[in-house]
Parts: sequence; structure tokens; C-alpha cells
Amino acid sequence: VAQNHGGVSVFAGVGERTREGNDLIGEMAEAGVLEKTALVFGQMDEQPGTRLRVPLTALTMAEYFRDVQNQDVLLFIDNIFRFTQAGSEVSTLLGRMPSAVGYQPNLADEMGSLQERITSTRGHSITSLQAIYVPADDYTDPAPATTFAHLDATTELSRDIASKGIYPAVDPLSSTSRILDPRYVS
Repeated sequence: VAQNHGGVSVFAGVGERTREGNDLIGEMAEAGVLEKTALVFGQMDEQPGTRLRVPLTALTMAEYFRDVQNQDVLLFIDNIFRFTQAGSEVSTLLGRMPSAVGYQPNLADEMGSLQERITSTRGHSITSLQAIYVPADDYTDPAPATTFAHLDATTELSRDIASKGIYPAVDPLSSTSRILDPRYVS
């Protein structure tokens, strides 16, 4: 986006290790894209309120680039599950009664308020790529299920495919896209 389309990238590192953040900064500088990138980190050792705010802060930055600077934005969130975990921790600290599987009772509202802001307006867009940890590979777990409900496409990385030495270990049969039409793809 930055090099070929004149846009910007925003990266939200939710619960990242310090080393991972430093590695990312080095790789982006080496690739020549750091000057067109905004980075927001809430490291794994920080308070849950900080980690909960990281994706929201990154999204606010993305909206600024889209709406004020009139640029297309590529928003990366790694890892959206840690956003849910931080929300659960904050909910517990506030004394709220947990709901399904121990998550915060407002999980759907928190996720919806984040995901529904990722959109196109006035000719410019925010496109998001999000890493999603699926606890115990259980796609019915409320955290990933709530996230998937808002996404237009998913790319599943398979442990079975990776164990065969195939990389990237994308499982095309488990991956999804709302724009695929059965009339053309079957």
C-alpha cells in the first residue's frame, strides 16, 4: 500500500513481546516502508486496559489517515484475540459477571464497535488484516466466533499442512470469502 499505492499502514501489536516489536521495526525500516507506517504497541506485560486500547488507538489513527489525509490505509492487528482477552481482564477487574466460557458480557459489543469502524468512506478505505488465535482450534469459542462474524474473508493456516512442510500452510477448503460466488467458483 505504501510503496505502490501511496497509502499508509497502521500496525496494532496487542500483547506483543518487546523483541517482536523491535524485529518488526527493523524489518520495516529495511524494506523502506517505516516512514509510511504508524505503530501502536501494548506489550504483553502491560496492564489490560492498555492492551484493550491498542486496536482502538490504531483504528483511530487509520480513520485520521483515511478521513483527514485522504489516504487508503492498511490496518494490521496482531492479535485480535488478545484484544478480547484484555477486555475480559478489564471486565473482571470491574466486577462484571462473566458470560459464555468466562468472557466479558459485552464481548459482542466491544468487538462490533471495533470491527464496524473498519470501512470505506469518501473514496478512501481502511482494509484490515487481523491475526486471530483460535483457542484449542475451537471455532465455536465465543472470542473467534464473534470476530469471524464481522470479517469478509478468512485465511486458515493449517497445522496439518505445515507438518507436511508446505508453506504458507493455507487450507483453501477451510478459508472463506464473502465475495466468492458459487456460480463462478465451485
